[in-house]
Amino acid sequence: MPTENTTKSTLIRAFLMLETMMKADKPLTSAYLAEDLDLPKATVHRIAQQLEEEGLLQREPNGKRFIGGLRLRKLATAVLSNSVMTASRHMILQSLSEKINETCNLTALDGNEIIYLDRIESNWPYRIHLPVGSHLPLHCTAAGKLFLANMNASWQQRYLRSINLKKYTDKTIMDVEELRTQLKEIAVGEVGYDHGEYLDGMIALAVPVKNAEGEVCFAIAVHAPSARISIDELKAYLPQLNEAAQKIAELECQEMGEE
Repeated sequence: MPTENTTKSTLIRAFLMLETMMKADKPLTSAYLAEDLDLPKATVHRIAQQLEEEGLLQREPNGKRFIGGLRLRKLATAVLSNSVMTASRHMILQSLSEKINETCNLTALDGNEIIYLDRIESNWPYRIHLPVGSHLPLHCTAAGKLFLANMNASWQQRYLRSINLKKYTDKTIMDVEELRTQLKEIAVGEVGYDHGEYLDGMIALAVPVKNAEGEVCFAIAVHAPSARISIDELKAYLPQLNEAAQKIAELECQEMGEE
């Protein structure tokens, strides 16, 4: 039977492995993890196998490299959704929605989709109900394209090579090169947009929330019916969107500092 110290050591090693995996910009082999963490290869292989069995890691199709598993992504989403800062984030989003009188949401990247962490509905009679926890595609949503545009180049390439661009409306971009061109513009302008590409008659803008390292960790988006307001008119609210994004970024930095 393992001693308390041995068990604790194994738990810490498993955590360090997961932490290294999540900070990497590419899938990792167990050999790389062993070298990076200065651990015996047999130990890393055993722990990785256990994490894989629990759904915290999963192998690529070739079976040589690991990426985060579905259970790990669900855990990360739960942490973000149940953070002690959730109430403060919600208040910032509420204030933003009241200022611009449109639906606003906060999203995060979850695998090959975005997930709604928080959402404030406008008081207009015509609106789309997408509750917290909803998953949306990347290639045809304002926040999704913003995350895509700010992905590591190799990850973006892998996504664009493997994705089947599903058509949601007549305006959904179905050509990879056209999407790639748009992503370059979004990366430069730091504003994602959706011209009715996901839902007919609905437009959206999204701005990034960046962490202390300058990485995009969340996106704030505003949605509205195109019959009521145009994309250009929505752009007039970019200062308010960016102000809210900065406030949430400061909250996240405070939370990390307290930890």
